[in-house]
Amino acid sequence: MKILIVDDSKAMRMIVKRTLRQAGFGEHEFAEAVDGANGYEQVEAFKPDLVLCDWNMPNMSGIELLQKLKSDGNHVSFGFITSEGTGEMRATAAENGALFLIAKPFTADTVKDALKGIIS
Repeated sequence: MKILIVDDSKAMRMIVKRTLRQAGFGEHEFAEAVDGANGYEQVEAFKPDLVLCDWNMPNMSGIELLQKLKSDGNHVSFGFITSEGTGEMRATAAENGALFLIAKPFTADTVKDALKGIIS
């Protein structure tokens, strides 16, 4: 499985990747993007099976990326790992087709639970 990690923080991209390994998903192929616009390019080039995305980023936010992908007819599995997790954000994410929203800080167990049934 190919997983794209989209976050404007290099440190956070590394933390997400490390947490995925700790959760038992280390054998999958990973790619990274520095913001939503770069994420959009990477979806086209890398063809991921899953996008794990931050919400607040420069150039294109995570929700804008999800909306653009859906409007283009791309239905890649998509979830948020972000610093905020308000009820409104969770509702907006779900309305736009996100499978989950994990608020930071998170653990390997949190990630494993969110990805159960998405990643085999």
